[in-house]
Amino acid sequence: MIRQLKFLVGGALALLGLLSACSSSTLTVPPPPSMATATPTLSLPAMTVPNEETVTPEMTPTPEPLAALVNGEAITLADFERQVASYEATMSASGQDFSTTEGQTALAEARKWVLDMRIELLLINQAAAREGVVVSDADVEAAITSLVNDIGQAALEERLSQEGLTLDQMHQDLHQEMTASRMIEHMIAAVPTRAEHINARHILLATQAEAEQVLAQLRAGADFAALAQRYSQDTYTRDRGGDLGYVPRGILTAPEVETAAFSLQSGQISDVVHSALGYHIVQVVDRVPDQEISAENLRLLRDRFVREWLDGLRQQADIEVFIP
Repeated sequence: MIRQLKFLVGGALALLGLLSACSSSTLTVPPPPSMATATPTLSLPAMTVPNEETVTPEMTPTPEPLAALVNGEAITLADFERQVASYEATMSASGQDFSTTEGQTALAEARKWVLDMRIELLLINQAAAREGVVVSDADVEAAITSLVNDIGQAALEERLSQEGLTLDQMHQDLHQEMTASRMIEHMIAAVPTRAEHINARHILLATQAEAEQVLAQLRAGADFAALAQRYSQDTYTRDRGGDLGYVPRGILTAPEVETAAFSLQSGQISDVVHSALGYHIVQVVDRVPDQEISAENLRLLRDRFVREWLDGLRQQADIEVFIP
């Protein structure tokens, strides 16, 4: 994963692999120094112009080039290129040759990924501000102190040098990442840890006709598990008779299958269900009204919840991208 100082921040961001550190709030640069040089002049009598004031024109700061604007907040081109350069250096050290066609393709994809992650980082920080989720400077300093205690000041300075970061930039980056992490933790607290579960199994066929033939055998009393082992094209569940295990809502890949499964009572078999994967026949073996969600399923539910939340933020955001 492309990430500067990724060892600085853990927590909820690791759920998504969503974020990368890259930040600067400076939007303008100071005006250039005067290029005027002293030129010898003749001494002439002073001329007086009544009622005329000498006006010194104001220098207009040159705007810093931007990679993108997210709801009016800037991602500077300099910070974006800094992170891309960090990624390129890391990959080069691991043997990636960016002079090849494959390497150039990988770098182009990385640039898109870096910008995408940076946009999401800003969106999460903006949402945190609206929700009152705050990380203080003291929190950031405590994290840096903990890091120095773990790896030493010299190692930290060496890493900053490798990443092309100043201490102030690291502080800004870490503040944004910690804020995003805390906001995600705030969001996933809404995902319940207990829910209704069903124990279901299915048979996946390639065509409607094949599915209808298998369904007819099931209606005639054939054993579901035996037919799943014989006909199902789902290699993951076929050997165990199509068993999907005990699952809550939101886990099954095909929403059509999930809808059909949760509409059945124990022992019932569905009609043929069509999804993007093919044609399914579903049977519910057992229903449990209230059961603790397993750690793996809870992780999947939280991932999906945050992904859908981020997609919603993107849809509502005003995002302008200024780089190809």
